[in-house]
Amino acid sequence: MKSVALHNLGCKVNAYELEVIGQKLQEKGYDIVSFDKKADIYIVNTCTVTNIADRKSRQMLHRAKKMNPDAVVVAVGCYVQAGKEEALLDGSIDLAVGNNRKKDIVEILEAFLAKREKAGGRESGGDVWEEKTLSRRSVVDISREEAYEEMTLLRPQDEEGIGGEAGSNVGRGPEDGDPAGVGGGAFGAGGESGETALSAHTRAYIKIQDGCNQFCSYCIIPYARGRVRSRRQEDVLREIRGLAESGVKEVVLTGIHLSSYGMDFIDKTDGDYLENGKDLRGTAMERAYLLNLIRDIAAVDGIERIRLGSLEPRIITEEFAGGLAALPKVCPHFHLSLQSGCDETLKRMNRHYTTEEYYDKVALLRRVFANPAVTTDVIVGFPGETEEEFAVTKRFLEKVNFFEMHVFKYSRRRGTVAAAMDNQVPEQVKAQRSAGLLELERQQSAAYRQGYIGNEITILTEEAREIDGKEYRVGHTETYVKAAVLAEKAGGNQLISGRAVKLLEEDILLLEN
Repeated sequence: MKSVALHNLGCKVNAYELEVIGQKLQEKGYDIVSFDKKADIYIVNTCTVTNIADRKSRQMLHRAKKMNPDAVVVAVGCYVQAGKEEALLDGSIDLAVGNNRKKDIVEILEAFLAKREKAGGRESGGDVWEEKTLSRRSVVDISREEAYEEMTLLRPQDEEGIGGEAGSNVGRGPEDGDPAGVGGGAFGAGGESGETALSAHTRAYIKIQDGCNQFCSYCIIPYARGRVRSRRQEDVLREIRGLAESGVKEVVLTGIHLSSYGMDFIDKTDGDYLENGKDLRGTAMERAYLLNLIRDIAAVDGIERIRLGSLEPRIITEEFAGGLAALPKVCPHFHLSLQSGCDETLKRMNRHYTTEEYYDKVALLRRVFANPAVTTDVIVGFPGETEEEFAVTKRFLEKVNFFEMHVFKYSRRRGTVAAAMDNQVPEQVKAQRSAGLLELERQQSAAYRQGYIGNEITILTEEAREIDGKEYRVGHTETYVKAAVLAEKAGGNQLISGRAVKLLEEDILLLEN
């Protein structure tokens, strides 16, 4: 039995995909071990959303080869996809697999191992760009199609997820997660390793689409993930029913660009997407596909909560927000990508909304839902961002008053439009601006949590934790505020209601029932 160590970097979509890879390997008899142990095979699911993500990807690949020079080191994911040439020059990588072939990783790996064994352990040559070639440093490239049903969780995730640590990096550092808001998980972005499941049989992340057609000027993701491809509704529901039967009570819908779900289902030849001559692709029809999927998920027995990943402001309409509000299982927790609070900066970013439009969407959510949690992403130091533009952004963030913000320093990505722009902002200026917004985020987040004290809340219990010498069950409210109840009064994976009486720690409410 060969041992395999897995490590995930980047978004919730990556985390979901590595869970599937790990489960498939286990089914084939591989022994999954911790990444810090000696293994026969190391698989690193890489990220390329920032320069820091690239560096962390390389570091983990090098660490794997250092732990066992004789091991097969496999690089999968976006760093490989977006930077093939660099990956091929990296001597720590034995096999590189693009995003669209992750679902075939077991077959690709076994063919590679068989070929290497036949060669007596000698490195073999070959055309690294030929998809069927499985030689050393072979690159199995992305295509425009994907059999999504093959990337389906076979069972609930383990308590800490395969290759990832439990816990969240939300809003706590400029280098966590992804500035494009492409992460799609519970918060729209996930830090290194990310959160795949806080507790077994409690929460599951469900990938419903891949790819992005937006081409924001700073973002490399469309080049790494390809165009929008949506997963068939029946496949999503089949997976969720299976997870519900095994005890999962909360699902989080994830995707690279969740708001585009269904746009590739539209028949572009029959004109059905036209209304009074207006092209509805990217607006009404996509909202309908996503809302219909959510309605069907809400009808699944055993599922108590539905949480959405990162959304674009354009998807929030009276019809869409009202449709969600009519479903009690939908959590009032919305991650709306912003990136900048200055209209001129948004134009340079190729974001297709104004700050006024964005504010109207937040106001709509707050009108339809009672005290919803609204979170966002903000990039500081985008090319050409002046002190005046940054000040405008900060005032806008103060006006909106978010629950949590992911604050990122702009990262120059080769091949994007923004990389060639003039007036690149110095790193020390980015750091100063980032620090200022992180302090604002801490103040706003603390105030939002404090607002729950004295009110009735409901949590879905997850992990056991000792706080100040006492044993608690910790979980989250519908708005993803962390809260704890005495362990003697609650088991795991239970919906518990009570009154929030105080903060036990900086970000954990005490619930008394």
